[in-house]
Amino acid sequence: MVSKGKVHHLEEVDALIAWSEDTPVGAATYHHDVEGCELLSINALQDGLGIGTALLSAVEKTAREAGLNRVWLITSNDNLDALRFYQRRGYRISAVYPGAIDEARKMKPSIPTVGDYGIPIHDELELEKWL
Repeated sequence: MVSKGKVHHLEEVDALIAWSEDTPVGAATYHHDVEGCELLSINALQDGLGIGTALLSAVEKTAREAGLNRVWLITSNDNLDALRFYQRRGYRISAVYPGAIDEARKMKPSIPTVGDYGIPIHDELELEKWL
């Protein structure tokens, strides 16, 4: 994963797993740094069950327990569903990095050029929530 020009290897960061009985139903990856807690990914295997919200709350809890007061993340300009999800949970757009994904594509050519809803992917958007 590439965010703000930095390559992250998900096997090297912290992860939380959501379970339903003995079955994993979602995961979130994150790491703490000088800027706060960066949420790298959040995935729920089923929509509408609160899995993503529970994972996000758990990541925020780990940040608070670590003495951090900010959780932040990067998403792409085409990811309207993520923008809706995070803003409904108190996150705000704090920065836009025009052309950042075009640059990241040089390091990771597998990044698609067109994403959700047929929107060309060019920019990174940073969202943050102060705890």
